[in-house]
Amino acid sequence: MMGIRALLISGIILLSSLSAVISAQDRIAQAPADKAFIDSLSKAGIIRDTLIRRTDVSLNREEAVRYLQKWIQPYAWKNWHDPFRSVLVQLVFEATHQPFDSAEYYIRNYPWDSISVPREKFFIWEPAKIKIIDRSPSRDTLRGEEQAAAALSDSLRPKQGEALKQPFPAVKDTTIMVAIDTLKEVTSSSGSFPFRFYRYPFQSDSIRAAAKVLLDYLAARDSMIVKITGISGKETPIWLNSRSDMMIRYWLKNDLDDSVTVWVGNPAKNTIGLYLENGVVFRRPAMQGNISRAKIDVETQNRNKLLDIHKIITKTQYWRFHTESAFALSQGYLSNWVKGGESSISTSVDMTAYADYDNKPMLLSSNNYIRLKYGLIATTSDGLRKNLDLLETNSKLNHKAFGKFDFSAVLLFKTQLSKGYNYPNDSVPVSKFMNPAMMTLGIGLDYKPNKHTSINFSPLSYKLTLVTDTGRTASHIDQTLYGIPKNRRALHEPGLSLIVAHDFTPIKNMNITNRLQLFTNYIHNPQNIDVDWEMILTANINWFTDVRLNTHLIYDDDTKTPVFNRNKEPVLGPDGLQKKTARAQFKEILGFSFIFRF
Repeated sequence: MMGIRALLISGIILLSSLSAVISAQDRIAQAPADKAFIDSLSKAGIIRDTLIRRTDVSLNREEAVRYLQKWIQPYAWKNWHDPFRSVLVQLVFEATHQPFDSAEYYIRNYPWDSISVPREKFFIWEPAKIKIIDRSPSRDTLRGEEQAAAALSDSLRPKQGEALKQPFPAVKDTTIMVAIDTLKEVTSSSGSFPFRFYRYPFQSDSIRAAAKVLLDYLAARDSMIVKITGISGKETPIWLNSRSDMMIRYWLKNDLDDSVTVWVGNPAKNTIGLYLENGVVFRRPAMQGNISRAKIDVETQNRNKLLDIHKIITKTQYWRFHTESAFALSQGYLSNWVKGGESSISTSVDMTAYADYDNKPMLLSSNNYIRLKYGLIATTSDGLRKNLDLLETNSKLNHKAFGKFDFSAVLLFKTQLSKGYNYPNDSVPVSKFMNPAMMTLGIGLDYKPNKHTSINFSPLSYKLTLVTDTGRTASHIDQTLYGIPKNRRALHEPGLSLIVAHDFTPIKNMNITNRLQLFTNYIHNPQNIDVDWEMILTANINWFTDVRLNTHLIYDDDTKTPVFNRNKEPVLGPDGLQKKTARAQFKEILGFSFIFRF
C-alpha cells in the first residue's frame, strides 16, 4: 500500500509540474514582456537558458605558471615528446628563469679560476728517504780513504780486509714526497666551490669550454624577426641574425605613391642596415610660380546611386590529379674476373597516376589510381629478360556513413603487359597480357582513423581469375597454374576481403607505404586466406633521387607451383604427373631511383 501511495503521489507531482510548464509557456507566448515571471521560472529550474556564455579567465603570472606546471607533467600526456608539451615546458621555463642575456653575461664573466682544483690534489703523497751525493765544498775538501769510508752508510761500507781502490764520494740522506696512489674524487675547501667533487684534473677548463661552445651556438642560431611597414600597410619581415648576409629589397614610398628602392640587411648582431639602391640620385623639383588662370574640370558624382556589383563566380574543384614516376638503372661490368661473375645491366620503371574526387556537400569521395611496373635485365650469358611486370588499377567510392566510417565499394584489377617465362625455359610462356587477369569487387565499410590509414572491410566480395588463351597452340597459358580447372577459363570466388592501406613517416625524408589485401572464399576452403602484401620504403636523398626498397609477398592457395627434390628432379604423384603445391611468392627490389612528380 505504501508503494502504491508513493507512485500516486509521484504521478500527481509529475502531472502538476507538466501542467505548470505548459501554462508557463502559454503565458510566456501571450505576454513576452512579463520578464519577472520568466525569471521566476528560470530560478525554479523549469526554464533553462540554452545559451551558455564562456566566462573570462583572469590569471596573474604566478597563477598561470602553477596551472601550466600541473598540465606539463608526463602523466597527463599520451606522448611525453608531444611538440605541444615541449613548447609548454619551454614557456614555463622561460617565465620562471632569468632572461638569456643575463645568463650569458653571468657565464662569460664568471671567475673560472675560483673553481679550479690543482692537479697535485688528485694524488696521495708520502715521504720517502733516498741517498744522494753531497757536492758541497766542505765535503769535497775531505781527503783520505778513512774520511770517505766514515761517511758511507752500512750498505756502502767495504768488507773487512778489502782494500779501497779509489776514494768514495760523500753521500747524505734526503727526504722527498712521492705520489703513491690516485684519488677517485677530489673536492675543494673553498666555501664558494659549487660542486661536490671533481673526478679528473682540469674539469673546470672542460666546463668552461663546453659553456663557451653552447653560448657561441646560441648566438649563431637564435634570431629575431622585425616587420617593417610603410604607408601602404604591407609588412616586410626581416630576420636579425649576426651570421646572416641576406639583403631584402624594400620599396620606400611617400604620400604621392612615389617610391625609391632601399636594401635592408643585418650586418652585425642586433643591427639593421639600410642601403640605397645603386644609381639612385636625389633631385628636388624647381619651385613653380602660381598660375591663377589654371582650371580643373571636376565631375560631380551622385553619391546616392549605388555602384554596380560584379558577381564573382567561383568553381569548386572536386577532382585532384597527380603522378609519380620512379626510374631505376643499375649496371655491372666484369672483365677477366678470376672469382667469377658476369656483366649485367638492369632497368625498371614504376609509374602511378592518381585521381581523387571529394564532394563534401554530397558526402561523396573517391580514390583512384593506375600503376605500371616494368623492368628488364640483360646478362652476358642469358641475354635480355623480363624481371618485373605489373599493371593494376584500384578504385574506391565512399559515402559518409557515421563517425569515421564510410559506406564503400572497391574495384581491384591486376594483370601484366608482356609474356613471362619460367626461366631457363623461354619457349613456353606462363603469362601474358590478360592471362591471367584478376579482378576483385567488394561492398562494405571503410574505416579511416586518421589521414594516413584506411581499413576497408567488404563482407560482400567477388574475386574473378581469368585466363582467356587456353588453346592448344604453343603460346597458350596453362590455367591450372592459377587454380582454374582444365576445362574452364575463369575461376569465380565469392567471399570476404579486407584491404589495409597505411602511409607513415618514421623519420624525416623517409616514407613507408604498406598495402595489404586479404581474401577468403566462402565456399571452397574458407580457412585458406589469400595474402597480397606490398611494402615500399623510400628515403629521399635530394629532390629527384631516392633510395627505394620494394617488397611484394603473395600467397594464393589456388596458385600451384611444381615440386622438385634436392637434386632438382620433378616429384611425381600417384597419377604419374608432377606434383604441384601452393607456396609463398616473394619479390624484393632495392636500388636508387630518379623520381619525377607532376
